[in-house]
This record gives sequence, structure tokens and C-alpha cells, in this order.
Amino acid sequence: MTDGTSPPDAPATLKQAVDHCRDVTRAHSKTFFLGSRFFPARQRQAVWAVYAACRCGDDIADESAGDHAQAALSDWWERTQRAFQGQPGRDPVDRALAWAVSTYAIPLSAFQELHEGLLMDVRGHTFEDMRDLSLYCRRVAGVVGFMIAPISGYQGGSGTLDHALKLGQAMQLTNILRDVGEDLERGRVYLPASLMARHGVSRQSLERGEVTPEYRALMQELSALAREWYAQGRAGIPMLHGSAKLAVATAARAYEGILDDLARNDFDNFGRRAYVSGPRKLLLLPQVWWELRGAPVP
Repeated sequence: MTDGTSPPDAPATLKQAVDHCRDVTRAHSKTFFLGSRFFPARQRQAVWAVYAACRCGDDIADESAGDHAQAALSDWWERTQRAFQGQPGRDPVDRALAWAVSTYAIPLSAFQELHEGLLMDVRGHTFEDMRDLSLYCRRVAGVVGFMIAPISGYQGGSGTLDHALKLGQAMQLTNILRDVGEDLERGRVYLPASLMARHGVSRQSLERGEVTPEYRALMQELSALAREWYAQGRAGIPMLHGSAKLAVATAARAYEGILDDLARNDFDNFGRRAYVSGPRKLLLLPQVWWELRGAPVP
């Protein structure tokens, strides 16, 4: 590795593919990109490839619906499988993913679960209860932990993967709480119907953008669940190898900060998107480093 932007002795086409995935990651998730910078170069490039591949599927689910979306998602899944077989097409994301999965033991089953989760979106899945929501969070984000852990290296076996799964679920639930207003514009509600009913919140009140005491209580309950998942997920970070600890811990802490901003805004997620600013993310780094320094060595 000489320039930190391409695998060793990579042809220009593969270098361009990896650089494209880097740009996709930087453009779509500043938090994930910040965390990725703490991986060693080769691992960082594989992380970008995985993120970009997941992003491609997610964009299909976000931007379209119905038969067209299902066909596009089927094509994405076929391309992903070909990348795992070492037969990518000309798409730069597919080429980068093929390199990543040939270098690290990234499981195809994780992408299969992601595909099933994205199908829940394009088929207009109705979220009846917390089991629905938990399953969705597992499929579209939790399994990303199964993709990243083999890249970083880890010990602790399936227990560590369970923690990685929970961390991904926490991040996805954070996304859902942040994006209630934006999701409504797409005609989607991820808040479980049974939980909404228990808190006295209706679909109509959501569409009116009403931040009532009942709605705040609903947000507080789900925020508390997300924080519980973060705590469970962070317990596995010391089991990761090398600088992956800092990479994952930084991304997790920055993402959890979205919940803090949401609470500061009195849980109004209809007219304003909760976020953590760049300077604030940088201020988190000493805290994350100190927490990792004090964590027990496995």
C-alpha cells in the first residue's frame, strides 16, 4: 500500500472502484465515514466497499416502490451474488465488493438478510409490533455488523457478533426516530402500530406533525430502547482487533448523539432533522478514546 487509496498492486480500474466507494460513503454518511478513517488502509477500503454496496440497495428501497422497485432490487441482489462469485460487472461498487469479499470472510448471508429487509420497504410492510420493528432493524442494519466484524478481526465468536448485531440495530432505530417526518413523505411509518395505540398516537396526528405529550412519550420509550441496544452493542467493541475498536466506537457514539439532539429539540422530528455537527463529533473523540482505554482487555 503506497497511497492509502487502493489495494496493493491494484489495476487502475479497481483503484477507481475503491475510490468511488470512498466517495459514496463520504457523501451519504459523514458519521460512518469518520469512523472508517480509523481503520488501517486495507480494512478501510473494504469497509467503504461494503457500505457502498449496502447503500445501493438502500437507495433503491428509498427512492421507488412497487414492481419497478422489486425488479431493481432483484437486479441489485443478483449483482451482489455475482460479486461474491468473483464475477462482477462493470459497476464500480460491484468490482470493489468482489475484491473485499475475496480478501475478507464477509458472509453472503448478511447481504441476503439485507435484501429481505429492503423488500419489506418496497412491498410496503406494515409494522404491527416491536417484533416487526426489531426484525427490520436487524435486517437492514444489524447484519452490517456481520459484514464489518470479519474485516476488523475479532475474538469471542458468536457472542461478539451478537453485540455487533445489536449495535447496528441501535443505529437503525436511531435513523427511524430521526426520520419520522421524512419517512411520512414517502408514505412510510416504521413506528409499531401497537405501540402508537398504547401511547394514543394516530397516523393522522403524525401526518399533521403534532408533537403532543403522547408523541413525546412514544419517542422517549423508543429512544430508551435504542440506548439500551447501544449499551449492549458497545460491550462487544473491546473484542474487536486493533484500531477497529476506535473506528466502531466513534461511529456508535456519534450516532447515539443524534438521540441527544432529538431530545434537546423536544422530539420534534417533523420539521427539523436531528444531527451531530462535525465539530461536536470531533469533540467526542477524546471521550471515546478514554472509554476504550479503561475498558477491560479481553
